[in-house]
Amino acid sequence: MKTMGLADLRLVAPEKFPAPEARWMATNAIDILDQAKVQSTLEEAISDCVAAFALSARPREWSTQVLDARAAAAHALELGGDVAFVFGNEQAGLTNEEMLACQYLVHIPANPGYTSLNLAQAVQVVAYELFMLSKPEIGKFRSEKAATIQDLEGLYGHLEQAAVESKFYDPASNSKLPTRLRRLFSRVPDLEREEVNIVRGLLKALLKARSK
Repeated sequence: MKTMGLADLRLVAPEKFPAPEARWMATNAIDILDQAKVQSTLEEAISDCVAAFALSARPREWSTQVLDARAAAAHALELGGDVAFVFGNEQAGLTNEEMLACQYLVHIPANPGYTSLNLAQAVQVVAYELFMLSKPEIGKFRSEKAATIQDLEGLYGHLEQAAVESKFYDPASNSKLPTRLRRLFSRVPDLEREEVNIVRGLLKALLKARSK
């Protein structure tokens, strides 16, 4: 991370931290470890970001927008806010639930017959792509604030509430509606906070009108 100019390390429920092994291996990057934020859940770790990019080499039955590492780095720099690149542990990678908390799936192109990269290698590839594209002239500027993951989670909860109260959705039915709503909005690129507020305002007005 430090070699590629990155400093904001967030660790989700690490098995052991701080760890002397990490400090031995960090050499001259102890400051990155000392500043690392340890959080209990992925949702907490990425809530202030405008987007999260999940790294996985495995195809999923359901996934968000799929980008290769270079395209993901370019898009991340266009978003105009803090973004997260999310890596799973060395043995199991990311769970489907962790994938659903992110807006993009990122893969690192490799030999189809042997796609395995260890965690450190995957992080370095992504960090390198971000570094190579981080010149100011590459990025695009936004006039409006991008929606954060916390904003989007609020929208998903509001949509589900409206669906339940209107009897369009029964939580006991095992319907995939909540997942499909996430999938729908994941296809809308670069939602702005004001746009999320408009949809939530409409939902609030409809629910209020219905209760009269």
